[in-house]
Amino acid sequence: MPVSPYSLDCFKTHRDLYNFLFACKQAFVNTSQIQLISISFSIPEIDPLAVLQTCVSPQERHFYFEKSGQQQALLAVGSVMQLELEGSDRFAQSRDFIQRLSQQITLVGDVDGPFAGAHFFCGFSFFAQSTAAGTAGSVLLPQWQVARLGSQSTIVVNVLIDHGFDPQSQSTRIWQQIQAIQTATLDCDRWVDNTIQMIQGVSSPEIFQTAVQQALQEIRDRKIAKIVLARAFDVVAATSFNLVASLHNLRQLYQDCYIFSSHQAQGVSVGQTFIGASPERLVTMQQHRLETDALAGSAPRGHTEAEDIRLANQLLSSEKETHEHQLVIDFITQHLGNLGLQPKILTPRLLQLPNIQHLHTPIAAEVPESVHLLDILAELHPTPAVAGVPRELACRYIQQLEPFERSFYAAPIGWVDAQGNGEFAVGIRSAILQGRRARLFAGAGIVEGSNPDRELVEVQLKLQALLRALT
Repeated sequence: MPVSPYSLDCFKTHRDLYNFLFACKQAFVNTSQIQLISISFSIPEIDPLAVLQTCVSPQERHFYFEKSGQQQALLAVGSVMQLELEGSDRFAQSRDFIQRLSQQITLVGDVDGPFAGAHFFCGFSFFAQSTAAGTAGSVLLPQWQVARLGSQSTIVVNVLIDHGFDPQSQSTRIWQQIQAIQTATLDCDRWVDNTIQMIQGVSSPEIFQTAVQQALQEIRDRKIAKIVLARAFDVVAATSFNLVASLHNLRQLYQDCYIFSSHQAQGVSVGQTFIGASPERLVTMQQHRLETDALAGSAPRGHTEAEDIRLANQLLSSEKETHEHQLVIDFITQHLGNLGLQPKILTPRLLQLPNIQHLHTPIAAEVPESVHLLDILAELHPTPAVAGVPRELACRYIQQLEPFERSFYAAPIGWVDAQGNGEFAVGIRSAILQGRRARLFAGAGIVEGSNPDRELVEVQLKLQALLRALT
């Protein structure tokens, strides 16, 4: 991955950008070698959600990923290169695609800014074979991205120099895009509350409770130790859902969660947008240091401070909840060990969200250069927090007991850069939007001691987290 001597100062005007792209096209004419160029521009602080509202049409492919509490957000739009995945080796396909393109990309501009350089945005289905998702996943190198970290922002433009590349029209398009991004502001004045006209479970509460009872029998028979069963709800609103307003509501309500949105522009999922507010990190990689979370075991929040403390203490001391949590810790440490890593279990804590609280244990490890972030995803997904123990058998039971396809629900969603850094969340507390229709997903972990009635209440509590934000 070469770095060009062109610095940010070389792109002060449209003419500067044109001259650079013209030189790149001439190099292609002389060598017939296709070039991938990634140009980074530092700009004053901008809200990527405002850019999504102002600069992105509903028909364009986009990927949005925000951690509001850490003042971090990324928006990727369009496609320069993309890979649609098929089969059980989808994570290896993703790794090879990213590594191959990373070696070909030339970095230009302010390469030291936050989120500078090429980034690859990835989304996967829960199961490798998913007719609902239409694909096992996809990897996207966008036409452009805008990122914010604290008070700093960066625009990255990715350009493919080939036979059809026109320096004049492309430099004009890019320059106009940069100007539009820098003037984007979030316009909330025109937002109106939507009316939910229908909420209907894909299956009845009784069917879910029966599935829980069947799972408990498998646990008593020692076939499995844990399984996560989900419910899906179909929602119809009076008018089309307002994506930007819904994302804004989510980031206001759940600042400790990953707020995400992925809109497909082709394939089976065309016109669909997968959004959510996930409390669960699957993995973060930064400078060869990995961090992941064991997140399992839940309780509601209290209506008063005293009740909240009581419920938190009950969660921390619950044999059933701590057993469920320990299964996830054991799984993660074992599977990181399979990659030759030596995970360190950090101090357990509570992750307290507005309507629910979870047992939460961070886990960290140093990662050698020989292990890619996508190798770690392949080893960890799905964890017992969203599947069960043992994993393969639990997944077979999930397919038998859930009367719907999970699609992208509870699957990895995130990004990787050309250096192998990246971050992935688990796509829980999520929904698929299309026009005025939505399908919402939420699940509960079933272990020995689970009660079908309580699990039903827990799932409904999690569904409310997303439903209250949709507008």
